[in-house]
Amino acid sequence: MEMLIRRLAAPVLGLVLGFTAFASYAQHTPETLAGVTIVTAEEVQKLMQAGVPVIDTRVANEYAEEHVKGAKSVPYKEKSAKAVNFDSSQDSFDLAKLPVDKKAPIIFYCNAGECWKSYKASVVASRAGYSKISWFRGGIPEWKSKNLPVE
Repeated sequence: MEMLIRRLAAPVLGLVLGFTAFASYAQHTPETLAGVTIVTAEEVQKLMQAGVPVIDTRVANEYAEEHVKGAKSVPYKEKSAKAVNFDSSQDSFDLAKLPVDKKAPIIFYCNAGECWKSYKASVVASRAGYSKISWFRGGIPEWKSKNLPVE
């Protein structure tokens, strides 16, 4: 019996670690998004100086705690899976709070990494006809790491 347990332990442990690694990887946002420009904190700062609106897609209490200075709160309320093929009909995002001009540039951000709100907001806005979307994938963690202003 002990011999059987030893023979099965390594393959089972390998499977568990493999699934854990895959699950962890699968939850992170993609590194690209077709039709959307990925921007860095420095690029966001330059775009903001040029008057481009920055939209914080996190929930209201996260925004209230701290946000990119000058960002507007438009929460993306998600119930859909954290996946590229998410079902936006399960979610709620108030496009009416975005600029009326769909050709005007706009930036979305959230908490980066495992936070999918800004990714999903970018996808939904793109599907709604917004054509100059920038996705600040690094979000508030990258912004703070550069010692840029929060409020």
